[in-house]
Amino acid sequence: MPASIRAVVFDLDGLMFDTEALYFRVSSEMMTANGKTFTPEIMRAMIGRRSVEAGYMLKTMTGLNEPLDVLLADVRQRFYAEMETAVHPTPGLFHLLDRLGHHGLPLAVATSSRRSYAAQLLGQHRLLDRFQFVLGSEDVARGKPDPEIYLTAIERFDVPPRSVLVLEDSPAGVASGRAAGTYVVGVPHEHSPAQALQSADLIVQRLDDPGLLGLFDHQS
Repeated sequence: MPASIRAVVFDLDGLMFDTEALYFRVSSEMMTANGKTFTPEIMRAMIGRRSVEAGYMLKTMTGLNEPLDVLLADVRQRFYAEMETAVHPTPGLFHLLDRLGHHGLPLAVATSSRRSYAAQLLGQHRLLDRFQFVLGSEDVARGKPDPEIYLTAIERFDVPPRSVLVLEDSPAGVASGRAAGTYVVGVPHEHSPAQALQSADLIVQRLDDPGLLGLFDHQS
């Protein structure tokens, strides 16, 4: 348990919103249209990474010959067409945000997606003003599992790394947070099972899990 939590950083996709289910479906549709199959193994290799790295994984694991930018544009178009109706906040998100607000802890988002997408998704659910800042893929030279994005968040907060609590749902994200020296909480879901997050300091089932909320109740 961290001695004192002074800031909290949230991942976005799969952690705050159930985007991974939609992404899996639209990626499966794209692959079927190209005569291939999108599998859970491919999804797990892509999850938590920036689009360029995820796209490379997609091409490498499926043998698709189409240019990477064409494949990514196809998936992106399918995703955005349904995002407003098919994406929802994950269980316990609002409860956790309210609890953190009660404690007065500064919050940030560190996502492998682009900052404009994050702002759109957060704004759609009226959550953007809850966060002090949002870091996206364009804010770093190296994506997760590299620790750069969390080191950048730590620098902006100007607090010790171990006093920063990171919430993640992917192996790449957990590895990024751990390498940055933060206290990492893993939150598994269908496309990122708990056994893949074993290197996290703590694993909980939901964002309002008593095991997670109790960390903040012990803050002075």
